[in-house]
Amino acid sequence: MAEKPKIEIYGTEFCGYCTAARMLLKKKGLDFVDILVSRDAAARTLMEQRSGRRSVPQIFVDDKAIGGFDDLYALEQSGELDSILDARDGAAIDQV
Repeated sequence: MAEKPKIEIYGTEFCGYCTAARMLLKKKGLDFVDILVSRDAAARTLMEQRSGRRSVPQIFVDDKAIGGFDDLYALEQSGELDSILDARDGAAIDQV
């Protein structure tokens, strides 16, 4: 059985897009680390360094930047999200 992907969401408590991203991942039965940047300046700085973006949410799968909710949703709609989550060698993630 393949190892579960490491999923991280940098977001805030009151962000609708952050909530939508969390709900999409929960609906798929996926575990994720929820990093609240609204109360942690160091976490926000790290998010910006890792993603190159300042907006939330910023989503990472196995340390690869996926983008925000719109990017996550587009991947889900196209069926690519499942391929990314199933890829254990990282090849599919690099194509995002």
